[in-house]
Amino acid sequence: QMQLVESGGGLVQTGGSLRLSCAASGITVGSYLVAWFRRAPGKEPEFVSAVWGSVANTDYADSVKGRFTISRDTAKNTVYLQMNSLKPEDTAVYYCTARHLLRGFSTRSTNYDYRGQGTQVTVSS
Repeated sequence: QMQLVESGGGLVQTGGSLRLSCAASGITVGSYLVAWFRRAPGKEPEFVSAVWGSVANTDYADSVKGRFTISRDTAKNTVYLQMNSLKPEDTAVYYCTARHLLRGFSTRSTNYDYRGQGTQVTVSS
């Protein structure tokens, strides 16, 4: 059974850092495009970052470029999101999603086949 489990969220002050983890089971992260999305209250889901392919291609939303870094550990079948220089506007529920590589890249959350339960990130000002 396919499962994505996020962890690492919490409360942090502006300028702080957090590292989110997305542990996968039932799929191999190296064979899937794994993306992080976030959803703030009253807003639509927002693409944050993705990693895919044999060389771990990455992509980032403009709002997080230079501050967030996505990576994966295929031995642990886990994808990480290192978030630095956090801002109050980064406050949201962050969740990871997966889509088979053959289906191509997408920044729309509805195009992903699997989704974790999410982890809350709150950045205080």
